[in-house]
Amino acid sequence: MMLRTLRLLVPASMIVVLVGLLANPAQAAVWSSSAQWATWTNNGYTLYNNIWGGGAGPQTIWANSSSNWGVWANHPNTGGVKSYPNATRNVNRKISALGTVSSSFNVTVPNGGAYTTAYDIWCDGHTYEIMLWMNKYGPVGPIGSRQTSASVGGHTWDIYRGSNGSNQVFSFVRQGNATSGTVNIKAVLTWLRTSNWFGDVTLGDVQFGYEITSSSGGMDFRTNSFSVSAS
Repeated sequence: MMLRTLRLLVPASMIVVLVGLLANPAQAAVWSSSAQWATWTNNGYTLYNNIWGGGAGPQTIWANSSSNWGVWANHPNTGGVKSYPNATRNVNRKISALGTVSSSFNVTVPNGGAYTTAYDIWCDGHTYEIMLWMNKYGPVGPIGSRQTSASVGGHTWDIYRGSNGSNQVFSFVRQGNATSGTVNIKAVLTWLRTSNWFGDVTLGDVQFGYEITSSSGGMDFRTNSFSVSAS
């Protein structure tokens, strides 16, 4: 009877172990870091953990490639941007010398916290900052005041203009959230130029990521795909 009981218990324990393994199929990313200023370069892009704001909590960035990466962040429910983890591609060409500049993205973001999924585009060094807010959640808002609305670059935006004290900021806040799509960045730059908000500036870095204000308890932000093309 004892022997029979043992024979029944052994395979049962093996099943428990097997179920545990199948329930946690997570595979380690190619690269990850919890360092404040961690960077990783892949395929012409650089990824940044970029925990720059005051009062930030822990944040870990991971990546399998420049187009498949994400962060886990646990920032407290307080005001002020805590971080902007992002993937960056440098273009370094004047608007007049660009035929096309476009970008595609696909993300999975939480239904909680306070954040925006945004492009941060820099021209003439850090003289001009152009933000394209593709989706937002919670109490977040752009710098400056609303100027107008326009359909440009494949999306309809509310457009804001202001300054952060160091540079001019133009924020294009999409009317309605999108977690995937394509943006014609050259068309946005051309709109700004023809509106006389700047001249024939040099497009520098095109960044895409998550401007996180709060993610209390720990939240996942995942970039399923991302690319920038320029010609």
